[in-house]
Amino acid sequence: MTDDEDTDDFSAIEARIEALAEIAERCRKFILASKLAIAGGFALLLVVILGLFGAGLSTALGSIALVLGGIVSLGSNISTLRETEADISDAEAMRSELIGGMGLRLVHDAPTKLM
Repeated sequence: MTDDEDTDDFSAIEARIEALAEIAERCRKFILASKLAIAGGFALLLVVILGLFGAGLSTALGSIALVLGGIVSLGSNISTLRETEADISDAEAMRSELIGGMGLRLVHDAPTKLM
């Protein structure tokens, strides 16, 4: 391989890692939102069960829907996050392999001239 091909491969791997990191961060945000939805749904259901604030049947159904939707979203985003983290690990391994195969040389400090 030439230096240009190595640089292009390295750039492509870095771009992939960056894109995957953005996906992982987005999944983490959705996971947090899902957990909040589940907690909010349970709190609302508790309000309905205790009969506080005059909440009715439609509020109970809404709270159950909120809990179920949060659970589904949580599960989906956790599995996507795991897959994305595995892809990031694979891309980092490819990057390490590419760096290892470049045949880089150590550059020693050159003696300094005193003026």
